[in-house]
Amino acid sequence: MQDQQPVNLKSIAWAAMQQYGFVPAFPPSVLREVERLKPKVFAATLDDPRDLRSLLWSSIDNYDSKDLDQIEVCEEGAGGEIRVMVAIADVDAYVPKGSETDHHAARNGTAVYTGVTTFPMLPDRLSEGLTSLLPGQERLAVVIEYTVLPDGDVVPGDVYRAVVANQAKLVYEEIGDWLEGSGPAPDMIQERPDLMKQILLQDRAATRMKSYRTERGALVLETIEPEPLVEGERVLGLVIQRQNRARCLIEEFMVAANRTLTSFLNNAGLPMIHRVVRKPKYWEEIMAVAAERGTALPEEPDAEALTRFLIRQKAADPERFPDLSLTVIKLMGAGEYVTFRPGEEPIGHFALAVTDYTHGTAPNRRYVDIVIQRLVKSVLTGELEPPYTPEELDELAAWLTGRDKAAQKVERFVRKAAAAVLLRERIGETFEAFVTGASDKGTYVRLIDPPAEGKVVLGERGLRVGQRIRVRLLAVDPYKGYIDFGYIR
Repeated sequence: MQDQQPVNLKSIAWAAMQQYGFVPAFPPSVLREVERLKPKVFAATLDDPRDLRSLLWSSIDNYDSKDLDQIEVCEEGAGGEIRVMVAIADVDAYVPKGSETDHHAARNGTAVYTGVTTFPMLPDRLSEGLTSLLPGQERLAVVIEYTVLPDGDVVPGDVYRAVVANQAKLVYEEIGDWLEGSGPAPDMIQERPDLMKQILLQDRAATRMKSYRTERGALVLETIEPEPLVEGERVLGLVIQRQNRARCLIEEFMVAANRTLTSFLNNAGLPMIHRVVRKPKYWEEIMAVAAERGTALPEEPDAEALTRFLIRQKAADPERFPDLSLTVIKLMGAGEYVTFRPGEEPIGHFALAVTDYTHGTAPNRRYVDIVIQRLVKSVLTGELEPPYTPEELDELAAWLTGRDKAAQKVERFVRKAAAAVLLRERIGETFEAFVTGASDKGTYVRLIDPPAEGKVVLGERGLRVGQRIRVRLLAVDPYKGYIDFGYIR
């Protein structure tokens, strides 16, 4: 095959950002404003800051992450209780409401991670510098406390401002392999027995919380979203980010921290933005999916029954479980942001099996988290009026829901473009695949290796979701994100 022209994936990512309404580059006014910022002098910033720099704070994130939003530390209490403290980067201290940087962050609403290039919500000097909880740096933070009971239930605690210092930046894969017994303890863990004890305590707290929520209907879902491994203009492969104990640990800690924030704001009588997943709109279709696999679900949406079904399916058919998960997610409907006013009945988050939930733990990456942080700080500083009216929150909730969905579309499109580049020299080859979708809109498959997704455009009639088939690669178009297959009967 003749050499093909190189494909500029970064330009594809840039064009996708613009297509879905994002501003890919920071305006000069934002860059000038950020360049003028100076590190905060803590004594001048807080009248009486809690100095928590001596605690054994640590973070667990991707190996290359620099925009660190949160760090954690635990303490054993009486009767088997575990007190958890989660420190969240005080982004609002550097990005005041109404600033140029604030306007840009609100406009985009979120950082966008395409795997090819990252489009941060805030300039690197902030998100990877002044507002990042990097190791060895003293930082302003909002600290969230809660207590994990022996049965896994969570009791919300105090919320306050403090000065903190991250003592260990840990990596998901290394910590996950160690906790699961499939790899050695990372060097940093081996060298510090106190850190080893700390992470094991955090894992124990997370395991309790996960078991408690799962028993009450938190959905067990596992989708495949392969990230492109790129070197220059070449796509070397597609890498699946595997869920592991370390990722579950951080997920559980953040769910509990966000619930504590909603409790704090609710007790203060403030309106806020909730993150919700409504009861499934297409429950009958979910019932049909379960029935095809021999399980009868109740006629009314029931998270606990759905969770039991998903757990059984994951154990019985782990290869197809990601595709089943994706089907259930699509039928449940997307998450959204809605304004919650004091005294109202909360909508809740069906997938997490919680009623009061927000996003407030990633202010370097999501704008809604900055909004929640400002509301929290207005209570802590005793402001007479909250920084946002309910009407402003209504507008923000609607806008940020749209930005969240748009970011997912950008990320999905660029992943498809990268997969098309990876496969474009393999036209005519055959692959093993699972059918992931079959409707009037088309029939779609996911290859087993590499885990690329595409459309069956030849011989697709009669194919069923979940069916394992062989397909031949017919054509690709990186610029349109197309990968077309023919079914081999």
